[in-house]
Amino acid sequence: MDTTITLAELSTGINTVWMLLAAMLVFFMQPGFALVEAGFTRGKNTANILMKNFVDFTFGSLLFWLVGFGLMFGAGDFVGMPHFIDLDIMEKQIDNGLPIEGFLIFQTVFCATAATIVSGAMAERTKFSMYLVYTVFISVLIYPVSGHWTWGGGWLMNGEEGSFMMNLFGTTFHDFAGSTVVHSVGGWLALVGASILGPRIGKYGKDKKSKAIPGHNLTIAALGVFILWFGWFGFNPGSQLAASTSADQTAISHVFLTTNLAACAGGFFALAVSWLKYGKPSLSLTLNGILAGLVGITAGCDIVSPLGSVIIGAICGIVMILSVDFIDHVLKIDDPVGASSVHGVCGFLGTVLTGFLATEEGLCYSGNANFLLAQLFGAVVVGLWAAAAGFVIFKSLDKIHGLRVDKRIEEEGLDIYEHGESAYN
Repeated sequence: MDTTITLAELSTGINTVWMLLAAMLVFFMQPGFALVEAGFTRGKNTANILMKNFVDFTFGSLLFWLVGFGLMFGAGDFVGMPHFIDLDIMEKQIDNGLPIEGFLIFQTVFCATAATIVSGAMAERTKFSMYLVYTVFISVLIYPVSGHWTWGGGWLMNGEEGSFMMNLFGTTFHDFAGSTVVHSVGGWLALVGASILGPRIGKYGKDKKSKAIPGHNLTIAALGVFILWFGWFGFNPGSQLAASTSADQTAISHVFLTTNLAACAGGFFALAVSWLKYGKPSLSLTLNGILAGLVGITAGCDIVSPLGSVIIGAICGIVMILSVDFIDHVLKIDDPVGASSVHGVCGFLGTVLTGFLATEEGLCYSGNANFLLAQLFGAVVVGLWAAAAGFVIFKSLDKIHGLRVDKRIEEEGLDIYEHGESAYN
């Protein structure tokens, strides 16, 4: 019996193991999100926060397997047709040489991330039952449709001659690991949801000025950010879907480097700006600055230089602070964890900055604005889709059943009333 392994088989095996390892790292981001959200909110709602993060992955995984994956990677241009759980049909649509089951797992953990972003912005006053309902729409419709447009062979990344993007810009939209597809989708949904839900009791006084509602534990929030940072080394390099590098692929070591540099720049510049703006270096803003840098670099981590990644991280770290202030004090939208700014604003910004700083097609290198315009167009279109779909869903749920818990429940905490138990005894 011939047991010789060909070079191609060995390469496929290595790439499969790397894809699954990356999926594990992205899965480990779930406890990171849970700790960040719990730490930035009050202790009386911690069990509710933790429960929602478990539901994101358990319920979301079942829904994405059953419907969302087929919708995202099915045939078609503007929207794919669901193939449900028929993986044999799906395998014909995905030609990357990797096991379809492994690819499904990798995409599942990304879908769970998009849903998790929303829960932080709507924390401390949302009915758990309504949370379950809107998680369904995110997992089976909102995220898969925008994902199909981009990663599933849809119109925004269709590079064939005569396609919409090639006719309009001569190039296609680029989002390597999801600054727009994952993070800005979650961020814009979070902003719309928090706006419809309304601020927490006591957030704005009679003079309409914002009052700080401190989180109960910055220690676990900081641990959550470290976990997210660690998980991002699966989120971005894993999106290569290959450990071995071919001529048309970027080495995952380059993606590791740009990812880390952007995180460091985002954290440092957020620290510096918070010190200058508020007189003290803020830990909470520094933590969000790190996340802002990570979100911003996710779109172009494969095609920007190390210097470009530092610039993207620095800009996102600075803009995040300005955005948090604007959303809180001007728009009067209460986002307890800053998810709208970190994921929505910085996801959009990082995608557009890639249009400037990509080393081949970017405006700063090529002198041609086509790629920048394609990036701007894609980010706007996906953002409008997420915001519009979110508005219809959240507004409908609010009218039909009410998104928000009663005043007494909010004041005394969701843990006991919604779950019958407390995270702290």
